[in-house]
Order: sequence, then C-alpha cells, then structure tokens
Amino acid sequence: MSIKTAKFGGTSLANAEQIRKTKQIIDADPERRYIVVSAPGKRFESDSKVTDLLYLLHSHIEQNAPYGQILDLIKNRFLVLEEELGVDAGMDKEFRAFEEKLETGATVDYIASRGEYFNAKIIAEFLGYKFVDAANFVLFGDKGRFLMEETNNALKVALKKFKRAVVPGFYGTLPNGEIKTFSRGGSDITGSIVARAVGASVYENWTDVSGFLMADPRIVDCPKAIDTISYKELRELSYMGASVLHENAIYPVRLAGIPINIRNTNSPDDPGTMITAEEQIRDGRIVTGIAGNKDFTVIAIYKNMMSTEIGYIKRVLNILDDYDVSIEHIPSGVDTISLVIASRYLDGKLDDIVEDIEKKTRADSVEVYEGMALIATVGAGMAMRPGVSATLFKALYDAKINIRMIDQGSSEMNIIVGVEGSDFERAIKAIYDAFIL
Repeated sequence: MSIKTAKFGGTSLANAEQIRKTKQIIDADPERRYIVVSAPGKRFESDSKVTDLLYLLHSHIEQNAPYGQILDLIKNRFLVLEEELGVDAGMDKEFRAFEEKLETGATVDYIASRGEYFNAKIIAEFLGYKFVDAANFVLFGDKGRFLMEETNNALKVALKKFKRAVVPGFYGTLPNGEIKTFSRGGSDITGSIVARAVGASVYENWTDVSGFLMADPRIVDCPKAIDTISYKELRELSYMGASVLHENAIYPVRLAGIPINIRNTNSPDDPGTMITAEEQIRDGRIVTGIAGNKDFTVIAIYKNMMSTEIGYIKRVLNILDDYDVSIEHIPSGVDTISLVIASRYLDGKLDDIVEDIEKKTRADSVEVYEGMALIATVGAGMAMRPGVSATLFKALYDAKINIRMIDQGSSEMNIIVGVEGSDFERAIKAIYDAFIL
C-alpha cells in the first residue's frame, strides 16, 4: 500500500466541526497515514488565530504586562476542542507545564510552537494515531539553519516504527534542546519534510481553497483554477506573492520527486491543484498564472563607461550588504544599473544608501523611484513561444499603463514588469484578459 502525507492548515482545524471534517477525509483513504497539523486558525472573521495569540502572550510577558487573560483565551480554545471532540488529551496537565515554563522563562519560539503541539496532541487522540513530537526529529544547527538531511534520517527511523502518526508542524529543536520555529506558515515545510521521510506517493496540503487560481480573486473576477503546475512555475508565483503554500515547502518533496496536491477541506471532492516535477503544458496553455506585489523602490544608477569599470557592480552590492538590504532584481544596461528593492528593507536607510552609492562609486547620477509594483507572468508554455512579450506589452499599452521595468528570467518561463503602484490591479486584469480570456 502506498503512503500519503496529509497536512491540514489552521482553517481546517479551527474548531471541532472542522476537525471532524478532517477525520472524515483521513478515514476516507487508508493511504493517509502521516498527518501534519497547524495550530487552530480563525473560527469566524473577528476571531484570532491561536498563533497570533501566542505571539501576543510573549509580547505581554516581555513587557512585564499582565497576560492572564490572553493565556485563558488560548487555554479555553484547546479545552473546548477537547470537550467537544470527546477526548482526553491531557490538556489540563499540558497547560500546567506550559504555565510553569512561562514563569521560569520561555523563548518566543517555544511559546509560538505550542499551538501546533497542543493541537497535534488532541487530534492524535481523536484519530487514534500516535503523537510524534517534531521537537525530537526536526533539527536545526547552532546558527538556526535547518538541517535537512539530518532531519530526514531521524524522521525516517522514527516514523517507520508507527503505521499512523500525527506530527505537529512549524517547529523543531536547536542542538541545545531549545525550540526553533520555521517562519510563519512553516507547517507546510514540516509536511513536506515528513512526506520525503516516509517516501510518500503524494503530499496533500489541505487548506480552505481548492488549489491555486490563475490570478488573485480579489483583483480578477472568478479567475480560472490551475489543475497542474510544475515546481518551477510554483516557485516563481510563490516568490511574487501567491501564498497558498509556503515557498520553502517545495524543496524537500521536489528533491524526492513527490507531487504536491493542494486540496480544500470544505470541498474534499474537488481535485485541487497538482504540483509536479515536470512542466505539463496542456491545451496549448501559454500562461500558468499571474502574481505580483506592491511597494518596491528602484534605485537607478548611471555611470558613464560603467561596463568598462571592473568591480563596479560589486562595490554597489557591498554597500547594500553593509546595510543588510537584499535585492529583488537588478536590470542593467551598458552604463546603467537599477536596484529593485522591497521598500520595507529601506525604512530609515534609503538616504544613507543613496549617499554612499554617490560617494563610494562616483556615480554620475542616482535617482530613486518609490511606489513601484512588480507583476510576474509565469508559464512553462512561454519558453520559445513567439509573440508572448508582444501580447503582454500590447495588453498594458491598450490599458494605458506605462511599463517602468522589464526583466525576464533565464528559465524563460516568466516575464516580470514594473509599473506604478497605482496601476497594479489594472495591469493584472489586463494581462489576465489578454492571455486567459
């Protein structure tokens, strides 16, 4: 019998009703043997995610502010789940230990991780599965770097002992035994790691949407669904803001050649989106998806005879390194280079960076353009396809949108354009209409 790893997100596990749906999904396929869970999400619009409450709890402790009310809210979420599901997962005992840890000193990562930990305890009891604590097998190095191969080997040995298990997502441990979390949404990464360790035939990622859409539904009315997408295409879209799946969740399963299936807990019969190693161009499809982000700043540098000056770009990049600023794109010409940077990295640093570039590189001019937006049009069918750029540029021309920047990756499966932030939504609609409708 083949094995499936199924990861369920916070909305899939927000309350007892959702967890019962999850159990029905798991019971419907005996191949779903290893389950990875997130912390409970919002039960309704004005509700709070448990992880947000845990971070708030830590903030109050750090500021020596009363935190009893927040702790009670968190505790109540899990006690209610335990009661409504009719299980005894030992939550009273777990919270006594948690409170003792808070009083003696708990790191922010430890506190944030308890949402997944408590939830996994309850769900394992409800399913009748073995609880396997990720803290014992998901390993990080001294500097917080995730140890992929060490983790894979440890999990492979541990999970082989159990036919069915529930693993909490989002965290592991440092060599000193302290809890270390992935970035937010990191339960997706844990699911991918578990899928690789058990040699799963597929990694199912259950959430509140039926897979990926070809564009943001908040911008494009009823965008078409993506039935199949490659790892490479997904990586491009995730990087540019498509956020159904944590972008770092792709690598472990890609390494093992395991497909990912994005599914909807509330519509379990929907096939969702299948993410595969190889590009599958169907029905002459050119574009797979369109995604983008706002709030970029462009620093445009002009230096006469720049191309003949050895080490010029290196000196520019060293300046950004000094300010701990990363770059999204570097379009360049013979005597020009443009640095495209997410504006959040430049808060309070921009004037100093520009001044240093002018002094240390002797640039003839340095101009700054703020409020830019980047849009990526992604598709394996674009490679070697005549007329793709012309279609895109004509769509923006017809919509009276000025293109401020053009960048195409070496993979030839994406074209990135920069436009004014105020034109962002109109640009996405125009591109979608040109290629999809």
